[in-house]
Amino acid sequence: MSDTEKKQASSALDSNATNSDQAKFGSRLLDDVDAVFQHNAWDHVEWDEEHEKYAQSQIERHHNSPVPHDEQGQYFEQAPEYWNKFYEKNENRFFKDRNWLRIEFPEIFETTRPEAGSKRIFEVGCGAGNTLFPVLQQNENPDLFCYAADFSSTAVQVVRNSELYDTTKANAFVWDLASPEIPDAIEPGSLDIIVLIFVFSALAPEQWDQALLNIHKMLKPGGLVVFRDYGRHDLAQLRFKERRMLRENFYIRGDGTRVYFFTSEEIESMFTTRVPPPGFAVEQNAVDRRLIVNRSKKLKMYRVWLQGKFRKL
Repeated sequence: MSDTEKKQASSALDSNATNSDQAKFGSRLLDDVDAVFQHNAWDHVEWDEEHEKYAQSQIERHHNSPVPHDEQGQYFEQAPEYWNKFYEKNENRFFKDRNWLRIEFPEIFETTRPEAGSKRIFEVGCGAGNTLFPVLQQNENPDLFCYAADFSSTAVQVVRNSELYDTTKANAFVWDLASPEIPDAIEPGSLDIIVLIFVFSALAPEQWDQALLNIHKMLKPGGLVVFRDYGRHDLAQLRFKERRMLRENFYIRGDGTRVYFFTSEEIESMFTTRVPPPGFAVEQNAVDRRLIVNRSKKLKMYRVWLQGKFRKL
């Protein structure tokens, strides 16, 4: 959306919702296909037959030309270094205030109210602090403390160098979500909210179980995970060229960073069957399907993001 068309309401639709539910959600629905180029973005747009065929052909092309086996190891062994290079290259260009955070995850910002009481938030995969800094800027709660971690040491240094970084309210450090131990700075069962935004997609599937164990261990009973990541057959997946697929639905970008594309069923299964009982309750398991339009070039681009909220029982 353009600056004049910022989201005013959630565009994430529960994965079990029917088409008739769509009118209750989102801010712009495409009721007339002939009007598609009248706006820059539309919510909950189902794929037409043409796009479905295109998606399947692209995935078949990826299968037929994966990353050569003898080249794959570097993307697992040197994953942090690829992210370091990414942040070194983009240090002054990638920070954006995620305005949609306040719409999709108001629970995060409720902790900033003066009367909210003692709260602990952990942004995993903090990058340049795109969640951390909006929270700190809005904070009026004297008893809120934020943790932020990334497995890129360069990203963490970007956060620490920011004029918005306040050591009395935040602690940023290097840590890998798939590490065998939780961070020294965080006590087991001490966190109210863990933020996972485009984080799990950077992990290899065999790392998911350890990551989930760490998340479960750090949260207090009743603590909340807020989650957003790439959905299956998102534009970013379909645009990959040959020799980019590492494994099924798992790719390397041109800069060497990795990305996995999920289904809603995978996400729900992770949080309900792959952690010790009683595990998590699913409060939201949603799909954000957006049709982005380039009106001048008459191009249609289908985006798919997944969003969830999972409460530790």
